Amino acid sequence: MPLLPIYTAGAIREIEARAAAAGLMQRAGQAGAELARSLCSDTAKSILVVAGPGNNGGDAFEAAVALKRWFFRVAVVFAGERDRLPADAKAAHAKWEAAGGTLLETIPEGARFDLAVDGLFGIGLKRPLAGSHRAIVEKLNSLRLPVLSLDAPSGIDADTGEVMGCAVRAAHTLTFIAHKPGLLTADGPDYCGELTVDPLGLDPLALRQPDGALLDADILAAAVAPRPRNFHKGKAGSVGVLGGAAGMAGAAVIAGRAALRCGAGRVYLGLLTPRPPRVDYAHPELMLRNPGEILNKDLVDILVVGPGMGRTASASKLLRAALSAPLPLVLDADALNLIADDHGLAAATAKRAAATVMTPHPAEAGRLLGKATRAIQADRIAAARTLAARYGAFALLKGNGSVIAEPAGRFWINPSGNPGMASAGMGDALAGIVGALCAQGAAPLGALLAGTYLHGAAADALVAAGSGPVGITASEVIDSARALLNTVR
Repeated sequence: MPLLPIYTAGAIREIEARAAAAGLMQRAGQAGAELARSLCSDTAKSILVVAGPGNNGGDAFEAAVALKRWFFRVAVVFAGERDRLPADAKAAHAKWEAAGGTLLETIPEGARFDLAVDGLFGIGLKRPLAGSHRAIVEKLNSLRLPVLSLDAPSGIDADTGEVMGCAVRAAHTLTFIAHKPGLLTADGPDYCGELTVDPLGLDPLALRQPDGALLDADILAAAVAPRPRNFHKGKAGSVGVLGGAAGMAGAAVIAGRAALRCGAGRVYLGLLTPRPPRVDYAHPELMLRNPGEILNKDLVDILVVGPGMGRTASASKLLRAALSAPLPLVLDADALNLIADDHGLAAATAKRAAATVMTPHPAEAGRLLGKATRAIQADRIAAARTLAARYGAFALLKGNGSVIAEPAGRFWINPSGNPGMASAGMGDALAGIVGALCAQGAAPLGALLAGTYLHGAAADALVAAGSGPVGITASEVIDSARALLNTVR
């Protein structure tokens, strides 16, 4: 089954134009009304509808007409001007008046409602909410009602997930035609609540190539092949981990343990700490080597470079040697910081012939691109794409709705994961998981996509079992990821 497509707001407009299908607004309004009705209890009869000055307002008017027909008490607040409405929205407005509906300018004080429908602004909003529109959003949020947003929560940039001054906090969002990136990353998921897609009878894939795709559990099956009985550790590949300077050995050990427990046949640790231990007594299966030894392509199939590596001259020298090795690399943590600090290392990264995977968090991505973290978070899709293109890498921008991009511009968004993952060592575990999947035969991009989804799904499984989100550790996620992998196999 193909992954669900993602389209920017501009692409959705293209699809609507190419479809040339009459009645899209009526279909959207009907779909919104049906979901609103399903969200109401048998005794809930009073619904507040907020209609904005554009086509999203037209969707809201259509929904209001249907709800009134079903004998709900519907109050409509219209935050626009009749004469400036687009043609379809003007027709929907006329339908509401023809049905006997009236209009309010503001949300009435003291009125009681069971549900609110947000049709103020949809996916076209590109400026911060201000004045009366901002006041309506703030009032709507203060009512403490369940809110159903149509297409997007008003105030959320549908392309980036950025809050445009303020935004509606919806319990449910019904988005039309296909997924939009801003509802899946940054602040979008926190404001959308439960997200549902209604294609409105269209097949978007037949009308336009998607801009991206939404990962799901099927990505694991695509990357993880069943093992035949006639199997040995050599067929499971070897992972090398380069990092673990003084005081930070644990980061490299976590990455190594993740690679081991997620199926790599052999895992070698090259620790940079001055007096590295000869054995990891918790996991004696890990093979400790001098850092320079694991750069040998005859020893390992993939290198994970950076966890706890430090930013010393010796670390920089080892990274330069790793970049020249004819091996796939997973670059994380201090490897990324060293590249950001050194134009020579950056150029060497971009020129690599072998596959490169980069896994920065937003601050590391900012250093790599010479931007503030805030600028990275303001448009996570653009940041991931720029990283991939600049460094010739498969780039993962971690965070809420992690974004994966390839140099040609395609991107994927990962929906798995939860706030419990905001703890030390999580990124090291992810790097090790990706390395393990790649060593076992997955292509580097496939390993990154599957590893990212698996990492988040493992944390979600812990929450579902009552072990989080507070207090989840990277080691627990590693064990949970192993369990999930074995259900796929």
